[in-house]
Amino acid sequence: MTDAVEMGVTDTSGAAPASNPDLRWYIVHAYSGMEKAVERNITERIMRAGMENKFGRILVPTEEVVEIKNGQRKTTERRLFPGYVFVEMVMEDDTWHLVKHTNKVTGFVGGAKNRPAPISEDEVQKIVSQMQEGTDKPRHKIEFLAGELVRVKDGPFTDFNGSVEEVNYEKNRLRVSVMIFGRSTPVELEFSQVEKT
Repeated sequence: MTDAVEMGVTDTSGAAPASNPDLRWYIVHAYSGMEKAVERNITERIMRAGMENKFGRILVPTEEVVEIKNGQRKTTERRLFPGYVFVEMVMEDDTWHLVKHTNKVTGFVGGAKNRPAPISEDEVQKIVSQMQEGTDKPRHKIEFLAGELVRVKDGPFTDFNGSVEEVNYEKNRLRVSVMIFGRSTPVELEFSQVEKT
């Protein structure tokens, strides 16, 4: 689920280098939760200004996470870097102004005030591969670890505390060791029946 806006670049994986050798990756700070809007706004401004040759890909890194709501397994998208958008561009005064003065953008990350520092292609490749990994094998929104303490919030053992013994993500169940009458007893519970303490 790569969110790369392509302008003159045909590879949507974000892996291929752009056609202009002067393009570098920069991190743009945006209002949190507005990353997609910033991506659209920058793209529209580039098109209106006719600067497609000075810009490459625009990336909002996301990953898929699995969460359980009302007993239903649901896959949703989560931002890897909330509040940040990655823009591949030629850094000049006109391109800097175009991005900096885009609605919902607060500025660039790193470098001097009007000369931001680029990030390396390797760093971008790591982010793209992390996004691809999240698409191929979505992570669970709430991850439980063996030995972790949880509180039962639903079922016959409500308000009991226990320690996680085993986690089964395929079945969305875990085995929790709870103290009943002074003895540790393993109990099978669904993810929705427990919460982290």
